[in-house]
Amino acid sequence: MSFSSNVKEELSRQLSFARHCQIAEIAAIISLCGRIQISEHDRFCIKIHTENAAVARKYFTLLKKTFNINMDVSIRQGIGSRTGRNYTVGIRRHEDALRVLRAAKLLDRHGEIEENLSLANNVVIQQNCCRRAFIRGAFLAAGSISDPERFYHFEIVCATEGKAVQLQGLIRSFDLDARIIQRKKYYVVYIKEGSQIVDILNVMEATVSLMELENIRILKEMRGSVNRQVNCETANINKTVSAAVRQAEDIMLIRDSTGFEGLPDNLRQIAQLRLARPEATLKELGEALDPPVGKSGVNHRLRRLANLAEKLRDGRPATEA
Repeated sequence: MSFSSNVKEELSRQLSFARHCQIAEIAAIISLCGRIQISEHDRFCIKIHTENAAVARKYFTLLKKTFNINMDVSIRQGIGSRTGRNYTVGIRRHEDALRVLRAAKLLDRHGEIEENLSLANNVVIQQNCCRRAFIRGAFLAAGSISDPERFYHFEIVCATEGKAVQLQGLIRSFDLDARIIQRKKYYVVYIKEGSQIVDILNVMEATVSLMELENIRILKEMRGSVNRQVNCETANINKTVSAAVRQAEDIMLIRDSTGFEGLPDNLRQIAQLRLARPEATLKELGEALDPPVGKSGVNHRLRRLANLAEKLRDGRPATEA
């Protein structure tokens, strides 16, 4: 199973004890993947369609526990779908559909379909716990999370811009930076940052998935830190080797052009030592001198030799003046 499927499987087993939270989750599922049908005799019927068995099971359980009503469940073998099966849970009895729609505030006082999920006006999602339940239901109905081993991306797909804006407001009420992008005819509410996806899992109360994601993030950060350190050390080694090669070339030029006899003792000593130990660091060269010299002292002598070599390349007298 994918990480996203595992999250939905976990959330499908998470059942709020409070009836108002159960209603909020039902409202989200109907709003995001449901269809409200009205017959010519003004009889209501509610159906939700999903490719995820866990979502269908959760919706069925919520309705049974909250309203104790009968539902029709059908499974069809899909053609070209990812799961291969489509699940439909329907409330066909008009009186039962009315009870659910009124409780979820999806009908106004005139009996018209109403999906205004305003934070200020809708009693279904005014409490903090109900907002969590609504976001959980919305994710179950139309959400997904990418494989965190590859990259971080959380999203919920909405059919209208109005639904996306309201859902964005709900998520932002938990101090999370949810954004909206249009994808073809849909509006997608998404989060990209890894730590914020951890937070949204906490909001939805997916604690097992949260811990799994945190472990993956820690391992990825450790690997990234090790890679950065290795890259830094490799760059330092390359820099040291390049400098040593350049120093050896300068010293050999001086040796072959004028010899070491005219050099001061300190320069002759470091020149001979560098040719004898081309792989040594400045610190190691300094420790091998008699008396020992610090890195800055070694570097100063090598720079003087480099200046002499540069004069020889330009055809000038190889003096330190």
